[in-house]
Amino acid sequence: VQLQASGGGLVQAGGSLRLSCAASGRTFSSYALGWFRQTPGKERETVASISRDGRSTYIAASVKGRFTISRDNAGTTVYLQMNSLKPEDTAVYYCAAVERARLRVEASDYEYWGQGTLVTVSS
Repeated sequence: VQLQASGGGLVQAGGSLRLSCAASGRTFSSYALGWFRQTPGKERETVASISRDGRSTYIAASVKGRFTISRDNAGTTVYLQMNSLKPEDTAVYYCAAVERARLRVEASDYEYWGQGTLVTVSS
């Protein structure tokens, strides 16, 4: 499956962005989904993940209370709503999918990856 992430950009600290990730050619209905981020020289970090039925979510402690993950009922798009952004949230954000799975947290669990979208938060 091919994933297309979008919605990144430049925002001031305290602002909001919503990232979207769409699957091409199929729906996500049987996939667990996740958002990850990476900065140069650091390992890819799990930001949030959601089970294939949308009932279970994981939010990293570093973004809890500020970020929310959701998926649409049609099973075509997963979102990451990012509020109260901080400069340390600056990173390339990636979406990923794994088929026939419930909630998955670790990046190594995921099979398919999007190309990434850059989020820059200015102070």
